[in-house]
Amino acid sequence: MQEISDRNRESQVARREPVIHTVILLTLAAMLGVIGFLAASSLARSATRTTASVSLSKTKLGMILVNSRGHTLYMFAKDRNGKSSCGGSCAKFWPPSLQRGKPTAGSGVKASLLGTTRRSNGSLQLTYNKHPLYTFVLDKKAGQTNGEGNLAFGAKWYAVSAKGTAVVKASPPPATTTTTTTPYPANPYP
Repeated sequence: MQEISDRNRESQVARREPVIHTVILLTLAAMLGVIGFLAASSLARSATRTTASVSLSKTKLGMILVNSRGHTLYMFAKDRNGKSSCGGSCAKFWPPSLQRGKPTAGSGVKASLLGTTRRSNGSLQLTYNKHPLYTFVLDKKAGQTNGEGNLAFGAKWYAVSAKGTAVVKASPPPATTTTTTTPYPANPYP
């Protein structure tokens, strides 16, 4: 009789082992998922929300404002009274330069022109000369100005000068055509 009860206990333990292993694996997977989610959201917040440093950089457009990573800062012609008009899908293509703490002005940048404006979601967006500032997702490297003059989301986008005005890319001068007139040779037949 003792042998039968020992075998029953052993078979019950043997049946519980796969269940316990499955529960442990699922718990570990859930914990890793939560840790991954928290790490990703932390990275996303740090990528868009920084203590801003604004400086000047020389580009093909001339001297313009850039963020601490050297990416061009743009203004949106649709913004009015220091308030952003770019939200939703617009903000996905033109991420607002969000602010945490006091912004710092680099060489050539007037600290008195730096400020912030509150966005509709409550976050603070960096401003310069009362223009909300944005970056452009297609500017992958420092110094790129792919957003300059683009017409998107109802208005044009411009890089920002040290004065806090739009840098308008000059259109190329019209091609000059030179016409030369050659005098007819003297009449060889009198």
